[in-house]
This record gives sequence, C-alpha cells and structure tokens, in this order.
Amino acid sequence: MNLDNELLPAILIKRYKRFLADVQLPSGETITLHCPNTGSMKNCQQPGSRVWYTDSGNPKRKYPCTWQIVEVDEKHLVGINTALANGLVAEAITQSTIRQLPPAETLKREVKYGEQGSRVDLYLEYANASNNDKCYVEVKNVSLGMSAGLGVFPDAVTSRGQKHLRELMLMREQGFRAVLFFCVQHTGIDRVEPADDIDPEYAALLREAASRGVEILAYRAQFELNDASIALVEEIPVQL
Repeated sequence: MNLDNELLPAILIKRYKRFLADVQLPSGETITLHCPNTGSMKNCQQPGSRVWYTDSGNPKRKYPCTWQIVEVDEKHLVGINTALANGLVAEAITQSTIRQLPPAETLKREVKYGEQGSRVDLYLEYANASNNDKCYVEVKNVSLGMSAGLGVFPDAVTSRGQKHLRELMLMREQGFRAVLFFCVQHTGIDRVEPADDIDPEYAALLREAASRGVEILAYRAQFELNDASIALVEEIPVQL
C-alpha cells in the first residue's frame, strides 16, 4: 500500500486527547498531528521517539498532518494508523500474499452480518457461493510489542472486539468460513498471543472461537520509509 504523501520525520513530544500528538520537526518547529488511533497505544507513545507523518496539504483540515509510524526500542517500526489495517489485508488478499485467503471473485468491505448489528471488515465470496465459499474476516491491528518478539492483542479492554468474536462464532455455526485476522504493524513482533492480563474476557473468547472453528491468522507488515509504503509480507504464528 502506497501512502498518499511522502513520509516526513519528526520527534514525538507527547500524545494527548487520544487524537492529537505534538512533534518537533528537524527545523525545531513544533506542530500538532492528527493521531488516527483510538486505542491506548501502549508502548507506542514514548516522548522522544522518532516518528513519521504525512502532510495532506489540505488547508481546510484543522490538522492537515497525520501520524503514521513510530520507532520503538530504537529499532522497530510500528504503524499506528489503524485505519490502514483493512486496506492492507484486502491488498494482501488480492496480491495472493495470504495463502489461506486466495483472491476472491467478490471482496466487499463493511458488510452487515450477525445478530448485533455488526459490519464485518471484509467479506469474501468464491465461485460456487456455497456456505464454505463465503468468508467473513474481522481485522485487528496489532501494535503492542512485549519482550522477545511477543505481540499481544488487545492493548485495552475491547467490548467491541468481544462482540466481533461472538459474531464470527455465529457465522461459523451457520457453516460459513470465519476468520479473525491480526494485521501486525510492528517489525519486532514474530508471534501473537491474546493479552490475558489486559482483557481476559477477550482472551477467553478468542480461544473459544478457535475451538469452534474460527480461523485465527496473523501476518506482519514491512515498511518502506523512502517509498512511503506498507505491505503485509509474511505469516507469523498465533499462540493460544
């Protein structure tokens, strides 16, 4: 996925009010970025970290610049823009990167499903359109890295994520394919686990979903700063 504009460097001063971050530019100027991440961003908002942002050049926007990437532990790149996750997965499917999800005849986003008024992130339909060839995919962005290559999800209690797992289990009970897909935008993560200490209910539901036939996948992203691009490139294990 190519970002709309080049990636520009800065140093993080602070993130605040969830959607804002102050950064210092190489010139010494301080500007405020839009932070496109509603999560806790645990371990991804350390003052003094190197960050990269894009400038929309749109004077009508109150905050025309958007925070995209942060460096953690002075070596790993983390994509903090959760709005990109669905597009990254959709692109990887169409480019045959995800072996479990080959390119589909139909790929739709935000399709209504389940019993709780939910909208699934990606809906795939293959040629013969039997139940097994209809696939519901929920995408979760993983940015919380721990030690020794471990990544966990979620980074805060997520009642919405719990609801999505219940909806996926319902789809699987009805005979459809159901997939929980971890989009890992963190170059230092080589395996993913549920965050038992943060949201034990989500962790329990994830394990239950897997036992009921929901497929749990994780693929890691690669960042090209000079080309302003991000892409999912390799599968990593999910340990339940």
